[in-house]
Amino acid sequence: MKSIVQEQYGPAPEGVLRLAQIDKPTIQHDEVLVRVHAASVDRGTWHVMAGLPYPIRVAGFGLRRPKAANPGRSLAGTVEAVGTDVTGLKQGDEVFGTSGGSFAEYVCARPDKLAPKPANLSFAQAAAVPISGLTALQAVRDHGQVQAGQKVLVVGASGGVGTFAVQIAKAYGADVTGVCSTAKVDTVRAVGADHVLDYTREDFADGRHRYEVILDIGGNRRLSHLRRALTPRGRLVIVGGETDGRWLGGTDRQLRAHLLSPFVGQTLGTFVSPENAGDLMALRELIESGKITPVVDRTYPLGEVAAAIRHMLEGQTRGKLVITI
Repeated sequence: MKSIVQEQYGPAPEGVLRLAQIDKPTIQHDEVLVRVHAASVDRGTWHVMAGLPYPIRVAGFGLRRPKAANPGRSLAGTVEAVGTDVTGLKQGDEVFGTSGGSFAEYVCARPDKLAPKPANLSFAQAAAVPISGLTALQAVRDHGQVQAGQKVLVVGASGGVGTFAVQIAKAYGADVTGVCSTAKVDTVRAVGADHVLDYTREDFADGRHRYEVILDIGGNRRLSHLRRALTPRGRLVIVGGETDGRWLGGTDRQLRAHLLSPFVGQTLGTFVSPENAGDLMALRELIESGKITPVVDRTYPLGEVAAAIRHMLEGQTRGKLVITI
């Protein structure tokens, strides 16, 4: 089968990723084999590929060389075969979810990380959902604890997680303000934001407005700056805002938020998004009800994964980049 392969870490995708012919994987008794029709790219794709910041290697991705066959995670496809212990899935089922090595024609996946593909989405659209959609859902629902009528600020509203976060917060009944660059204002409006701030022209922490919940997905702003825009009992959820640091990569700001939170009235924190079928089902329900729709910026063939990652790194993406297979 055709697959992207990676034999070494490196920050430039062109230098470490290549298309190759490899053996089709063999499933274990508790796995399913998925014929991948589409996969997607996110910031985690680059981290796994580059092995940066360094703690990601200690976390199980390989100290000197990557353990992962390729850095793909999100997928949508058709079940090709099921293990002897698998129930609830059968050959021919259309699914979406997560599995390591998804930049390939076939991948072995765990059933607890898959769910039926939303009926109203193409495979390309469905592949855009899992990683970014799960992160946005958990940020809004679990950590932001967004309630109807609250004022919610989404910093980095035009990206993969941001476009989902705006829509999910709206589905929860919030009044949503999205922050983005000038070129992406129309995208944020199109996904339903009540208000859009162009950060090149306006400062959301200028004192004119305060928000019960802030989801900081991009920008790496200082905690003091973000806190100025929060209500006295507001909640700050740091989802992104990375730096080029090789050791911490922006996680130092997240650590400071956790340390400061017990000493102030505001709740400051971050989280690591767990991948699970239950939350994929929750996203599926929101999608099929018409409350959220994936935003796909552009698609690339399997042989151009490196080009897709390069485009993401350039910071011009609106929504998600999808790999079609």
